[in-house]
Amino acid sequence: MTTKSTASRPVYQAACHCGTVRFTVRLTNGLNTVRRCNCSYCRMRGAVAVSANLAEIDILQGKDVLTLYQFNSNEAKHYFCSRCGIYTFHQRRSRPHEYGVNVACIEGMSPFDFAELPVYEGREHPKDRKDGSFLIAGWLRYQAEPDD
Repeated sequence: MTTKSTASRPVYQAACHCGTVRFTVRLTNGLNTVRRCNCSYCRMRGAVAVSANLAEIDILQGKDVLTLYQFNSNEAKHYFCSRCGIYTFHQRRSRPHEYGVNVACIEGMSPFDFAELPVYEGREHPKDRKDGSFLIAGWLRYQAEPDD
């Protein structure tokens, strides 16, 4: 799952579904900031994301096939592989110094590895609220069916 480690923050290998886009990522807070969002785009995309500082993603290959998608305020920058269509990461509107990284792209990880995670209220973005607060809209829970 990891290639090298610096102190307590390992560097993870990551890729899109077809493997054209490959990158490494060092997470800002490990797996402690795993989350989903219920804004119009995230609701349809359905990805579980973790956080990384902008300088802590290194695109190893496929930068030329990454496609940018922006909407509404055009502040957030959502990147996906133009070949297989998988969302890889996005520069956040709420924290422009961070990327949200698709957990499913990280080698050895799956969104189903997390029994419970918060769903952030994105329909009313923190930058659009007077106090700038992050609200939790609910919780997403996954319980695997027991093996018989």
